[in-house]
Amino acid sequence: MTNATKTATTPVATDRNAWRWGFTPEAEIWNGRLAMIGFLAAALIELFSGQGFLHFWDIL
Repeated sequence: MTNATKTATTPVATDRNAWRWGFTPEAEIWNGRLAMIGFLAAALIELFSGQGFLHFWDIL
């Protein structure tokens, strides 16, 4: 392999954990994180209370 065939990659200049609004990769990462927290909370409520999420909050 010669030096001419090697390619160099540039580092990512943006911070992936930054809080950015709009349809940006950073916003989608935070959206996914918050969705995972919400799903886990709903699953734990159902596990420990023995009721569904909506029954636990007396919505149904």
